[in-house]
Parts: sequence; structure tokens; C-alpha cells
Amino acid sequence: MSEAIKSIVDTYVSLNNLAALEEMLQHRHRLRNQLRLKTRQGYDFGRAIGAFDEDVRAIEEGIARLQS
Repeated sequence: MSEAIKSIVDTYVSLNNLAALEEMLQHRHRLRNQLRLKTRQGYDFGRAIGAFDEDVRAIEEGIARLQS
């Protein structure tokens, strides 16, 4: 996971900003889905999709911390 995403997630958790984390999560899902569609068209975005998957995991962990 990128240090930038980790830092952003940690900041939103410390601010108790669940809405921002959920918005980030939805945005990452949309971007990842767009790349998956491009992959089917013959482009290889495997590394980028993997990075989005890591971001999604970090954001989901932040959401879990807020909800516990």
C-alpha cells in the first residue's frame, strides 16, 4: 500500500470522518472497475489494479477501525 493512502486513511480515522473514507472507497472501486474494462480491451493494467486493491484494503481497514 502506498504511504500516501495510509497517511490519508490514518488522518480520516483520527478525525472520525467515516463519510470521507466511504467516498474514497467508492472512488477506488470505480477506478478499478474502469481499468478492468480496459484490460478486457487488450490493455494490461494488472499492476495498477493491484495497487487499487491495496488501497481498497487500507481504506476498508480504516473503516473497520472507525466502526469498532
